[in-house]
Amino acid sequence: MSDIRNTSPYCGGRDSVYIDTNRILDSCRDKDCFENVPVYLSDIGGELLERASAVRTKCAKILCADIHVDPVPFNRGFYQISITMYIKITAEICVCLGRPQETDGIAVIEKKVILYGGEGNVNIFKSELSSGNFCGCHHTESPGTNMPTAVFEVVDPIVLDTRILEACELRPRCHIHTEDLPEIVCNCLDGRICCDNHDKILTVSLGFFSVVRIERPAQYLVHGTEYTVPEKECISPSSDDPCKMFKHMAFPVNEFYPPSLCELKGDPDPGCGCKK
Repeated sequence: MSDIRNTSPYCGGRDSVYIDTNRILDSCRDKDCFENVPVYLSDIGGELLERASAVRTKCAKILCADIHVDPVPFNRGFYQISITMYIKITAEICVCLGRPQETDGIAVIEKKVILYGGEGNVNIFKSELSSGNFCGCHHTESPGTNMPTAVFEVVDPIVLDTRILEACELRPRCHIHTEDLPEIVCNCLDGRICCDNHDKILTVSLGFFSVVRIERPAQYLVHGTEYTVPEKECISPSSDDPCKMFKHMAFPVNEFYPPSLCELKGDPDPGCGCKK
């Protein structure tokens, strides 16, 4: 094995190449449900909520997520991944008999998982464009972190429920201000976020489908072939006759026929149903 690792990349032939990529050491998938998550509204939204007779959530969209990786004490190679998601909630608030008014807010959700990330004791240095000067004394590369990289994949949440609760019913009571939020979140909202002075709080229940994985850099010897010129010719759209181009498009049959329960469950038996 040591002979293979130290072999020159040119000794393996034209079909063998070395690549530097990330290796997935551990991963997991989750279907999480977070109930009664407080939504931080602006002062104007909070005043509307105080006089609201009904409320509904129009949409929920993930703006960003903060990810932190910390080693687990007394468990070598394992790491705790702490994820904080910032979700923009767009709600419609009905005040008495008036027309519904739309307002935005932020829901903050925290999620933690433990995965195996291995160990490493090397310092990683990488060149950058700014370090290519002649003297080489104006830029010093710092070593990369020894921690593994966590990757979080998640779809926008499903809104399961929307409620208006009294502040005394929610413990702990929400305390958050605009300066506590990332800049990308603050730029998506109008007004100052503060719910300390309101007696009613908007809450939502959200469902998430997510995948978390942990990676480290790795080098591999793989088989490859030389790049070949594609045989397919590029087709340019015709501006003279757009209807002619439209006629050549395939009809999206699957869009009009939603998958059956058998297909969703992956059951190869076409006669699936209630089985005794």
